[in-house]
Amino acid sequence: MKYFASIDQGTTSTRFIVFNEKGNVVENHQQELKQYLPNEVSVEHDPVEIWQSVKNCIEEVDKRFPINQISSIGITNQRETTLAWSKSTGEPLHNAIVWQDTRTQDICDELKQIKELKDEFSKTGLPIATYFSLSKILWLLRNVNEVQNAKSDNDLCFGTIDSWILYKLTGKHVTDVTNASRTLMMDLKNLNWNDKILDTLGIPKDCMPEIKPSMCNFGTNEVILKNIPIAAVLGDQQASLFGQNCLTSGDVKNTYGTGCFALINTGTEIVHSKNGLLSTVAFQKEGNEPQYALEGSVSIAGAAVQWLRDNLNIINDSSEVEKLAMSVKDNGDIYFVPAFSGLFSPHWDESARGVLVGLTRFSNKSHIARAVLESVAYQSFELLESMEKDTGILFESVKVDGGMVDNNLLMQFQSDIFDKKVITQEINEITALGAGAASYLYLNDLPLESMSDFITQSKSWNPNMDTKQRIHYISKWNKAISKAKQWI
Repeated sequence: MKYFASIDQGTTSTRFIVFNEKGNVVENHQQELKQYLPNEVSVEHDPVEIWQSVKNCIEEVDKRFPINQISSIGITNQRETTLAWSKSTGEPLHNAIVWQDTRTQDICDELKQIKELKDEFSKTGLPIATYFSLSKILWLLRNVNEVQNAKSDNDLCFGTIDSWILYKLTGKHVTDVTNASRTLMMDLKNLNWNDKILDTLGIPKDCMPEIKPSMCNFGTNEVILKNIPIAAVLGDQQASLFGQNCLTSGDVKNTYGTGCFALINTGTEIVHSKNGLLSTVAFQKEGNEPQYALEGSVSIAGAAVQWLRDNLNIINDSSEVEKLAMSVKDNGDIYFVPAFSGLFSPHWDESARGVLVGLTRFSNKSHIARAVLESVAYQSFELLESMEKDTGILFESVKVDGGMVDNNLLMQFQSDIFDKKVITQEINEITALGAGAASYLYLNDLPLESMSDFITQSKSWNPNMDTKQRIHYISKWNKAISKAKQWI
């Protein structure tokens, strides 16, 4: 039996998962990450804690399953989250600024006014937004003395979380095309850093990691990894797309995690959205052309359930939300828009704020819980609707994954609002599987189509709502969205 593994570094936790050649989980360990919230607009992670969590997870798995039996390792990670560290010491110069952080709105407003960069930004496939890495780098350069000093001393590294982990494991300052495509600094066509953007904004190119294909030999670590090669790196949503076997143009998936992310494979064609979606790299195997994707990104999905638990204390555990929501027959005409960090796709309205509308004396915590779950389905619907408009493809079904697919109420409502079949896979660790399997396929020189050998369909939900009711619900959601946009 052959084995492969994945380092899965997410927004709320880190995991190390070992799979066998059939794609089954053999062993795993998970460690939660602390979220640092210095103020109402800032979200940070401790890079040292991230690195330590990676080591801890690998060491804990090694106690139960000798990792020297593993043939290859893939890395998948939270994207856009950005940090700076010293080339000479390898120590971070500030906490990592998380993708949800919105402190850089003023910088984004400033970037929008630089006319000579307008065409250059369009080459990245991304809108100017706090979501992406560029404004985070500029904030670090302008506000952190240690970063400024390191720049002066030519001792500065910038990177996303994949770069940080790779640097600590291999000593190499590299990234892959999927993560680089989320920075607002990479040209989608030539897969290189955009020199004009870097030069205009005073970002030294030698501070940026080398961009490599998603599937290639990234190196290894003799002590921690026992010389097992790292043969794939994919941003988490691209890893999910790969793990769902969405390898050809027109394949679509939706992931329910901290946020919600829908991607459609567009093949070797870069499709520029007219409906608020992002153009991004799906994956690239060394020696092959890159595959591209259109992506819709929602910042708050599962995080809204955590908000019910941690901020409102309506539930004690996230698993309780479905039972609470099912205790009422419907949402009681309550709609919740979780625009805690503004609205991402397809609206891109940084001034929007979360709203809970339609409250009456009849309303109770069960209605609120149901509205929170339904908000995830409505946001996902907006993403799929935009994809159909951009591609001209009408989807019959959507593959889904992530922690919230265990919520039967949400999945059935999602199918009803999509008016499409919703399909899950037998294994729910799709993101980790995607990165790990990519490393295995590359190292063994197997065709990428072999990804289908690792997954089996598990459950499906079919739409069971009449058209009139569905249109009514979507109309009310659109009214709630307009209220969120009118906050400022």
